[in-house]
Amino acid sequence: MKTLEKIKFWGDHHHPKWLAYLRILLGLILIWKGIAFILNMDVLANFLRETGLSDRIGISVSITLLCQLVIAFHLIGGFCIALGSHTRLFCLLNLPVLIGAVLLVDLHKNILKPYAEWWLAVFVLLGLLCFLLEGDGALATGTEAENTV
Repeated sequence: MKTLEKIKFWGDHHHPKWLAYLRILLGLILIWKGIAFILNMDVLANFLRETGLSDRIGISVSITLLCQLVIAFHLIGGFCIALGSHTRLFCLLNLPVLIGAVLLVDLHKNILKPYAEWWLAVFVLLGLLCFLLEGDGALATGTEAENTV
């Protein structure tokens, strides 16, 4: 077996029940942070105005699209992770966002206000890494869980 297949096989067959509840909690936290990011979009607009980046349409659009991607990854990914559907995929998609949150959390307090809780970002990042290896597990409703039976 290849290394990735061995990791997937191990992750699909070693799931304590408490880990499923942790996965659901991880998904709910991602949804919560996605909503918090939506509610703080005015902070992004103020930041673009203050720095003069709103004058450069390309940079402004790029930052706005990046923020929309973060919101989509958090909301859709959080929902799917909580349900246990395509957990590995959405953990992988959310990894760059959380790595950025952990590394850039205090560079500018206003723009990263939804990620002001550095420790929470670290724990969510660790949770994403855990479920990237573990997969859906017990209480999952996705196709990966059906393949484990």
